[in-house]
Amino acid sequence: MLLAELEVWHTRPTSPTRRVALGNLVLPSDPPPGFGGLLLGAVVAAHVRDVHEDLVPDLHRLVDQVDRSQRIVQPRMRHRFQVDRHGLARSVHRLVGGGEEVTVDSEASGTPLVQLLGALYAVERLQESSRHLITPVLHKALRWRGPLGALLMAHLAGTSRASLATLADPRAWALDVLGFPPGTTRPGKREVQTMFRNRMRDVHPDHGGDSNSASTLMVDLAEARRILVVDAGR
Repeated sequence: MLLAELEVWHTRPTSPTRRVALGNLVLPSDPPPGFGGLLLGAVVAAHVRDVHEDLVPDLHRLVDQVDRSQRIVQPRMRHRFQVDRHGLARSVHRLVGGGEEVTVDSEASGTPLVQLLGALYAVERLQESSRHLITPVLHKALRWRGPLGALLMAHLAGTSRASLATLADPRAWALDVLGFPPGTTRPGKREVQTMFRNRMRDVHPDHGGDSNSASTLMVDLAEARRILVVDAGR
């Protein structure tokens, strides 16, 4: 199942010119950062480790310029952004879901820098409210030096789980895990704590819970509580 897509057009590595253009974009950002934000962050994290470290501060500045809707200036990276894709090569990055897993599928032929710039330019195409929510994810991705995959996705989303349900709508997942009735939107911290204690008692083997699944359920309950407590404090 396709969750998000980024298509970057660029000059070939052997070409003397340096040009970048965008193609098809499927970048949903609701609830933030959305699957679109996660894909852009994953592309940035995967390629930033292969660019010269002296360029990383410039990339952070570009993210800030995008966030402020300013004209992007690249005094050191010297890549021209254009609309025309004639004569350019194509790279595609997709975020796909299967079962409860979310993975990135990339077909990249350009340099790491053009993939990074493509991801940053793509944020410009989003509505201003979405840009403000996704640019912090890009800053996190630029600093990431850990493994790619589920751990990165959870880090970008601000959760400890990288399941499809959690990434799609963390708050809805948390409400369901804690057993809140349908229609509940934003419970207070005291309500969250009460539901958490009740559910922890229900799943504990000493109170009749399944000993084989108790540890997993307890981890889920703790994560659900964390998500809703953070949301209640905003």
